[in-house]
Amino acid sequence: MNRPAMLAAAGRRLPNIWDMVALLCVIGFLVAAAQAARGTLVPLTALEATPIVLDPLTLPGYALRTTLRMFAALFASLLFTFTYAPLAAKSRRAKLIMVPVLDILQSVPILGFLSFTVAFFMGLFPGRVLGLELAAIFAIFTSQAWNMAFSFYQSLITVPADLDEATRGFRLTGWQRFWRLEVPFAMPGLVWNTMLSMSAGWFFVVASEAITLGDNTWKLPGIGAYVAAALEAKDITAVGWAILAMLVVILAYDQLLFRPLVAWSAKFRFETTQGATAADPWVLSLLRRTHVLRVAGEAVGDLFGLITGLRLKLPFSRPRPKLTGPEPSSRAADAVFAVLVAGGVVAAIYQIVTFVTATLSWSDLGEAVLLGLITLVRVAVLMALASLIWVPVGVWLGLRPAWSRRVQPVAQFLAAFPANLLFPPFVLMIVHFHLNEDIWLTPLMVLGTQWYILFNVIAGAAAFPGDLQEAAQNFRVGGWLWWRRVILPGILPYYVTGAITASGGSWNAAIVSEVAAWGDTKLAAHGLGAYIAKATDAGDFHQIVLGVVVMSVYVVLFNRLLWRPIYEFAARRTTLG
Repeated sequence: MNRPAMLAAAGRRLPNIWDMVALLCVIGFLVAAAQAARGTLVPLTALEATPIVLDPLTLPGYALRTTLRMFAALFASLLFTFTYAPLAAKSRRAKLIMVPVLDILQSVPILGFLSFTVAFFMGLFPGRVLGLELAAIFAIFTSQAWNMAFSFYQSLITVPADLDEATRGFRLTGWQRFWRLEVPFAMPGLVWNTMLSMSAGWFFVVASEAITLGDNTWKLPGIGAYVAAALEAKDITAVGWAILAMLVVILAYDQLLFRPLVAWSAKFRFETTQGATAADPWVLSLLRRTHVLRVAGEAVGDLFGLITGLRLKLPFSRPRPKLTGPEPSSRAADAVFAVLVAGGVVAAIYQIVTFVTATLSWSDLGEAVLLGLITLVRVAVLMALASLIWVPVGVWLGLRPAWSRRVQPVAQFLAAFPANLLFPPFVLMIVHFHLNEDIWLTPLMVLGTQWYILFNVIAGAAAFPGDLQEAAQNFRVGGWLWWRRVILPGILPYYVTGAITASGGSWNAAIVSEVAAWGDTKLAAHGLGAYIAKATDAGDFHQIVLGVVVMSVYVVLFNRLLWRPIYEFAARRTTLG
């Protein structure tokens, strides 16, 4: 090798200016995170003695604390997704319980149970802020985990049969097939739902950082607590500064994390021809110039490959036969399983009825059922309108990667916008024009949940195979025929996933959307969300439990009668392969 080539090779191996910049950024972030984490170990008395200050200069520190909580909840959501969804998708008996439970979990208003979770976590760390921090992280987790689990579950049950057959031909183990086929196939939809989960965390961040237990109220340092204090003080300027801080944080993690992830997930599209692509984000280009970080990333990748067993090995054992029908079952085992499930359901119903009837009557049940029916009508109308608007928009963006990247941060910000920040204009408008609260408070329900449809449709259109698009173009399929025969069947599993999570999220959002307040002016619509919100403010646990149970029954029946049949049809008739 000549001398110039040797010098060039040595230059590529040595750290460069980009390495120094990247390392300084990483070290600075770690120092800031460690400094913020120290605040979780102080006693509660120190937190009570430090009120939330509405000075814009405090927002960077508050933003860092909120962001760390959200990423901690996101990490827990990923662990939940990679354990819960595979078990529900691959076990016939577990699916019968776990999928309805997931329906209930995504719709149960966690704000109604926040007092129980706060008491639990504070009992783990008595007298310490860490207990409140864990309660806040758990509240954010409940707004992130369910749609990620649904997305992964949908991908697992729609894996193309020929790809599954290929993994069996290569004699991959179940662990290898999971990481080599199932996770990559699910990656486009999972990345978009992960982005949506971060935005959903912002939607509930005010309630998660302003925590009340009995007569005590604590405000954890963060943007959510800052917003709560600004709303209490009716300080519009402070609300504007909080919105600006949210925008900056969302743009930062979109550029540094999600934009590279979306570009990386595009490599896992199921297609045999080159589809539409966009230029690599600047973060990926920067990382390619950093030698030290690239070597560290390769080392992490090798370690991950060693753990997940992705190295392709051909053992000498016989290949496992492919199942051609439903998994074999034992009638005795099914009978025992049915008895256990029925016993658990009967015991749960008995406990709930005993608890509720201690102070409530049949008239209270009738009131809750009637209010739930009103909220059901709202959810159905909102889902229909959101589908008509966002399905065409999502398809258009998903088929144009360059445009989807431009819209990506804007959609994340709009999805993250907390509904209670819109309480002032809505309350003032309703009071000034003497409008009907039942109608004009309704849009607040869908502000944070319509994005589930948009993001999932974008993911479905982005994952739509390019060779099928080319075939449709060659056969001159266009207009309504193209929508009916090509793109709608292709995105149907993704749309149903988004619609299920959006409808469940709308029920959950009803608790903060059917009741709006600005200063001393409070408005309430008729509905089950307002019923639970009033019971929570009054501390009436019997009414809270009754409202949550009625809401759960509505959600399960709605999903069983409408969304699940469509979901099974999508998995059976529109799976690629």
